[in-house]
Formats: sequence, C-alpha cells, structure tokens
Amino acid sequence: MSSESQNIEWKRSWHDDYLKWVCGFANAVGGTIYIGKDDDGVLTHLENHKFLMEALPNKIRENLGIICDVNLHDEAGKKYIEIRVNPYSVPVSLRGRYYYRSGSSKMEMTGNTLNEFLLKKAGKTWDDVIEEGASLDDIDDNSIKRFIKDALKSGRMPNDIGELSTVELLEKIRLLDHGKLKRAAIILFGKDPNRFYPNIKVKIGRFGVNDADLRFQEVEEGNIMELLKTVPNQLNYKFFTKPIDFEGLLRIEKDEYPVAAIREMLLNALVHRSYMGSMIQMRVYDNKLTIWNEGLLPEGMELESLKRHHISRPRNPLIADVCFKAGYIDSWGRGTLKIYEACKEMGLPEPEIISMDGGILVTVYKDLNNQATPQVTPQEGGQEGDQAGGPMEDLTKYIEQLQKEFGLLSDRIILGKETNIAFLRGNYGVITGYLRKKYGRNTEEIRKKYGRNAIDILMLFMLEPSIRSKDIAVILGLAASTIEKVIAKLKDDKVIEREGSTKSGHWKIIEQK
Repeated sequence: MSSESQNIEWKRSWHDDYLKWVCGFANAVGGTIYIGKDDDGVLTHLENHKFLMEALPNKIRENLGIICDVNLHDEAGKKYIEIRVNPYSVPVSLRGRYYYRSGSSKMEMTGNTLNEFLLKKAGKTWDDVIEEGASLDDIDDNSIKRFIKDALKSGRMPNDIGELSTVELLEKIRLLDHGKLKRAAIILFGKDPNRFYPNIKVKIGRFGVNDADLRFQEVEEGNIMELLKTVPNQLNYKFFTKPIDFEGLLRIEKDEYPVAAIREMLLNALVHRSYMGSMIQMRVYDNKLTIWNEGLLPEGMELESLKRHHISRPRNPLIADVCFKAGYIDSWGRGTLKIYEACKEMGLPEPEIISMDGGILVTVYKDLNNQATPQVTPQEGGQEGDQAGGPMEDLTKYIEQLQKEFGLLSDRIILGKETNIAFLRGNYGVITGYLRKKYGRNTEEIRKKYGRNAIDILMLFMLEPSIRSKDIAVILGLAASTIEKVIAKLKDDKVIEREGSTKSGHWKIIEQK
C-alpha cells in the first residue's frame, strides 16, 4: 500500500481547514487528497459523501479561485472521495495566506520563503533581480581579477576575458542589465555586500562534545570570492590541528576531515543558501564538523537523492553559473556525491545531510573507532591534547554526557519533534560509533534492512532505556503503530530485547556475536 508523500494525503473526514492542503498542493507539484481513509490509507467509509460531493467543488473555487477534480469512489461498499489538485503556474492563496506542500507536510509561506516563491512564479530568481541602490563603484576590482584568473585556469571562459573592462565582463556573465547591477554581482564581487543584504557572513564556532560547550568563535564576512579564501584560512589558522591544503585538494591528513568534503560543503552553502536569511554557520566539535545554510531543497527533491546522481537545480542560478565558470563547481549536481565519496575514501562514517530550522545541515564525522578523542583549547593554531584512556573509554564518556544532556523524558517531549530530531542527528556519529564498538552493530546494515526510523529508535534506547513506544512516537513525530512495527522487527531479529514489564522495564541492545 502506498503511503502519504509529497503528493498524497489521507483524511478520515472533511474539515474546511483542509483547504490549506489543497492550496499547498496547487502551489507545489500538485497532488491528491483522499477523504475517507485513515493515516495508514485504510478505508473508513464516508457517511456524508453526498453532501461533500456537492459542497467541495464550490468551497475550493470560492476560497482558492481554482478548479479541482472531485471524484467519488466505492470499494466493497465503503465510500471515499478523491480530490485531485493540479499544480498552478500562478500563486494560489487562501484568505491572503500562501501554503506549500513540502515532503509529507503542509507549511505556510512567510517572509523570505514567500518572497522567493512569488519570484519563482514570476519566472525570476532572487539573484537575478536588479539592485537599484548599487553602482559599479560597489564592485571590488581584486575580486574581479581573482575570478578572471580562476576562470582562465579552469578553461571555461574565453582566453581574452582579461582584456574586457569590468562593465563588459559583468555584461558577459549576465550580472549587468542595461547598466544596472543584479544582486548576484554584489554577492559575488561586492566591496561590502552586507551594506545591501544582512548576514553575508560565515560564523565559525569551536565546540566540545555538544552545543553547550562553546570554546571560541570567529566571523568572516565579504563577497563569495573573499569568503572562499578567508574561511579556509581561518579554519587552518585557529580551528584545525593539522592544516589542510585547500588549493590542491591532494593532501589527506590522518584523523582529519577530507579536504574535498569540506570544500564542497562550503561551496554548496555559499551557492545554494537563501541570501535574505541567516548567515552560514560552521561548527567544529571534538568529533565532527557541521555546516548549516538557510534554504531548503528544491521542490520534488528528497534528501536521499543527494546520495546519488541528481539534476543540478541551483537556488541562485546566476551565482552558480559564475562559480562554474571559475572552476569552483560543476553543473552536474555532483557536489554532495563528492562529500560522501571523500568520507568513504578516508574510511570515515557516512556524512549526514538533514533539513533543520528552515535550512540544510551537513555533518562529517571523525573516525571515533581509530582515535582518542581530542580536546582543543582556545589558542591560536588549535593545539590539541589526547585524553587519557582509549577510544572505547572516550565513547563511553560521550554517551554518559549525552544522556545527561538528553535529560528527563517529560522535558524532552515538550521540546518538540524538530528539536529532538536535530539532537539525534547532531550526535549521530558518537552514538552510532558506540553501537559499532560496544555492540558490534553496523548501522548502515540496520538502516538498509529496517529503515532510518530504526536507527533513531536504537539511539533513543541508548539515551533512555526505559522509554516507551508512545513516547518515541511523540519525539520523532511518527504514528505509534509505525514505531511498534519497527520495534517488533528488531525484537524478532534479536537486535533488541525488553527486560522487565512494559511499565517498569527497559530496553536492551543485544550484542552481535
């Protein structure tokens, strides 16, 4: 049986609030709403189907200004209604509010998200808009020279571009329209892009085992050409113990992060971020490195697709095109694949790419099985010292610290789905490393056999062994029946066992022989 997805929604009965779902489908890629099916897609029968068949087409037309196909179906005497919503090329609103279908949920668009949506419906992107307050005096000559040098080196621009004036060059790369600069020109080459747009910066923080343990931080700001140079320099100067050769992409230091992955993470964040949102944030921990940029994936693209070949669909096509011409990126959607491949070649855990707080968070991990945990002091140069004890002792200390941070189950539930999932994803490397080392459990094999939810469930069992399935369902934002099915499979295959009663017992992960 199919499940709820980007373009399918099930409802037991009709409520006028579901017009928001119709609006969301119309503004996205279209979809179908079934009225008379439960959350698992099982028919429940619709008693008032006759009334709804007359009322729904009118409600949709009057409130949204669109027409949808509304069909009545009968299976074994059980009635249900199918509402088929086509995608619309113009924005569709419900009482002045705009909704959008993203994944299997509906969201209201406001602020920057709404601005980008309206631009897209008008056939424009944010970086293609004229910046009326800017002039050629706002363009940095050194940044232009660096682009020319890199573009000639890449071979993706004619050999005579060095002979062009700044105006001719900007026209050639489509950043100047009738003598007026586009936003992309300011982001790529501006002397002070923060004068026009807030948060054209990269904030870098050095943390310990978790986000509460901030050691020191730095902020780099400037145009893209400058940030591609200053951010790696800052990482080498203060945040990394062993300097990395970002230019040659050839050097790989033992127990350090793969340079190709870090470079791609930075480039992806700069090219694909929402430039009217928050600044890019990089966090360097004892055991991992993360980078977050505001802006979600394009419609129709799932996070899993980033692990395979996918079509390049940049949020900022003009910015992406200039970075391509300079040789910084390709145009084949291989950036995330390079991150996965670089970590695999170094024998590191698989990177994590998740949606969080309106943006994308990418995490790469150190190999906790083959090193002692480093501790960094806030000194220039990032000097490290090894803790006493071996890798297993270090992992055990990490888990004990995370259990304290997880806190009381009642408090954790109140925090909500997004916060809790971010906590689990943020500590994925530590917990899965512990699973491998202590229990001999290969998390990739578990993921492939039982699904991603199984990993989250095992992580929660490690953090709070007495947790119940209904609490897991609330924390992960899933149906209790879904959690119970996964747990049943894990029990049947001797991955876990329950010791004690349902009320007072606890879960135990079984060591793999």
